[in-house]
Amino acid sequence: MKSDRQDEIIRIIDAEEIETQEELAAQLRKKGYKVTQATVSRDIKELRLIKIAGQHSAYRYARPGRHEKAVSDRMIRLLSDSAVSIDYAGQMIVVKTLSGSANAAAEAIDNMNWNEVLGTIAGDNTVFLAVRNEADAADISARLQKLISEQ
Repeated sequence: MKSDRQDEIIRIIDAEEIETQEELAAQLRKKGYKVTQATVSRDIKELRLIKIAGQHSAYRYARPGRHEKAVSDRMIRLLSDSAVSIDYAGQMIVVKTLSGSANAAAEAIDNMNWNEVLGTIAGDNTVFLAVRNEADAADISARLQKLISEQ
């Protein structure tokens, strides 16, 4: 029953812009699930749902890591605010950040779940990204630059 309910939650948030736990609970009740706000809250936590900017609502629930749009505005802003420079050599991208910001920047990049990025390593003010090949390094660097410049 729990897994069925959580599957239904995924279907609902993929189809509709759900802004609050109460809205989600109401949608579940319409579909025959007997839920409380506390149950929905636990499901949201277990499913690791995040809030992202919606097209019609201020924020809406979404699954993490579906693609770069699933990264919350806050994480993108954090990356944008902390990035000082982006460069690459070979299959390695180096993102220089403000001191103490590299871990948060790496988390934002990791949450984008770009297939070309094999992984990140963060220090205090530097994030290293390993990518599949040099062409991917150029592409990801450009995408990061564009993402940062749009903020």
